[in-house]
Amino acid sequence: MVQELVHSQNVFFETQQTKDVNFRKKHLKLLYQEIMEREDAICDAIYADFQKPKFESLGTETQLVLAELKYAIKNVKSWSEPTRVAAPLVNFPSKEWIQSEPFGKVLIISPWNYPFMLAISPLVGALAAGNTAVIKPSELSPHTSKIISEIIQNVFPPEYVAVVEGGVEVSTQLLAEKWEYIFFTGSTAVGKIVYKSAAEHLTPVTLELSGKNPCIVDETASIKLAAKRIVWGKFLNGGQTCIAPDYILVHRSVKEALTSALMQEITIFYGKKKKKSPDFARMATNKHYQGL
Repeated sequence: MVQELVHSQNVFFETQQTKDVNFRKKHLKLLYQEIMEREDAICDAIYADFQKPKFESLGTETQLVLAELKYAIKNVKSWSEPTRVAAPLVNFPSKEWIQSEPFGKVLIISPWNYPFMLAISPLVGALAAGNTAVIKPSELSPHTSKIISEIIQNVFPPEYVAVVEGGVEVSTQLLAEKWEYIFFTGSTAVGKIVYKSAAEHLTPVTLELSGKNPCIVDETASIKLAAKRIVWGKFLNGGQTCIAPDYILVHRSVKEALTSALMQEITIFYGKKKKKSPDFARMATNKHYQGL
């Protein structure tokens, strides 16, 4: 199945239909309309996966993607035009331009923590640039994965854009194929596997990996404001954000005040019965709960 899909996208890309700016814009608009019409269903799917509140799904998933789509639709024509550059003396009397060209087949491997946005946002860029794409969503967010597959099937033929669902074995099959570009979001450990597979074919990659994110609070800070922002950043999406604060470096003179302010802000955000708060997303799996 994977080999046949990759072959069909090769054949389709070679028709050069995706180089047509109007073709790109048409499908970006179709994707925008489909997401608009199914926004509530997308939020419901994300909630089914890890009880992410609807206002968070709107703010950090669907609306971000819709904004990117609007921006791409508005600018794809200018992005595709040749850019005039100065010619060096050795090439006198030539005139020179840079013409951007699509890579070809793009593989997008997305994670479970922002299961919709981190699958569709890279797709927007890939399509605006004139590529075909295969999306491999996370098996840990099956409801969102399912609706992504439905949306893509409604908008695109599989030789243009397709979704392949499954676990590690599917990812392994996909990475065994030759791609012209790979966009991966996830852990550093898996990122190394992706990078190694890409190196076999000298495939360029974008790796969006995890890291450390300290918050520094010194004695001049507004403690209440710092606490409010730290709590928002840390507890958004149930703390499952790669750039969420994961530790605090605080001046000893304001340590107690900050600790107290943090507790107050958590109560303001989520109430006294925090574990039952409808405004707090849950962990996707027990493994991730233990990790946090």
